[in-house]
Amino acid sequence: MSQALQDLLDLLDLEQIEENIFRGQSRSAVVPRVFGGQVAAQALVAAGRTVPADRPAHSLHAYFLRPGDPGAPIVYTVDRIRDGRSFTTRRVVAIQHGKPIFHLSASFQTHEEGLEHQAPMPTAPDPVALPTSQDRLRGYDHLAPQVVERFLEAREAIDLRYVDEPPYGQFGEPREPHSQVWFRTNGKLADHPLLHVVLATYVSDMTLLDSVLLAHGRGGWAVGDVVGASLDHAMWFHRPFRADEWLLYDQESPSAHGGRGLGQARIYTQDGRLAITVIQEGVVRVPR
Repeated sequence: MSQALQDLLDLLDLEQIEENIFRGQSRSAVVPRVFGGQVAAQALVAAGRTVPADRPAHSLHAYFLRPGDPGAPIVYTVDRIRDGRSFTTRRVVAIQHGKPIFHLSASFQTHEEGLEHQAPMPTAPDPVALPTSQDRLRGYDHLAPQVVERFLEAREAIDLRYVDEPPYGQFGEPREPHSQVWFRTNGKLADHPLLHVVLATYVSDMTLLDSVLLAHGRGGWAVGDVVGASLDHAMWFHRPFRADEWLLYDQESPSAHGGRGLGQARIYTQDGRLAITVIQEGVVRVPR
């Protein structure tokens, strides 16, 4: 396991300070606020710590309310909404400086047999044949060195590989609002199902709004032609998967309007199983 991955796992490992109260640390992200994927992942950890291990997470729905302060800890309070025969529901509020910055509802379910079908996996090249993030970013002379370093630091624990050029790599002309990324952790993880769901939640917030930028030929915050932030985030976990094995993140944007852009995506295992569906809306504004 890489040191960067161990540091990420330590970041997501919350301190329990009361029966339903947890505390997590923060760190700077590629933008000057707490990375949304970190808050969502930590909130899911807090919820999962109050649920029996035989009930894996099957969905989460969350709202980002205020920017997080990377210099301060975050307190997570868990409300045990329901413990049913098959489903368990939790609500989590993340608090900083006395104010809620994020809230999440998550549902967990016992294993059941049932009907089975899925959307087919789209075609995509083999991930090992694609450039690494480091290879791509080191070749972008138009990006400021500090921007490149912040990107590389943020993704040091995750091997994330774009199928095509990311928005900040090629911009100026509109492209199809569709993006594919392969990802996995930079090291093996323990066999705890919640851990893999939490890591996928963390990564899911990294690139989902890329397709909004592609539709308008924008490069994003890295080149300063848009400003934005996540507004809400929803995930459905359909089938077991491992976050330390290659996952294809197939993303598209069906709409942008009113200063907001919508991204939707499916995450597949390398052998073609549909593991996760993700939808997110974010603020996407052109600076005046």
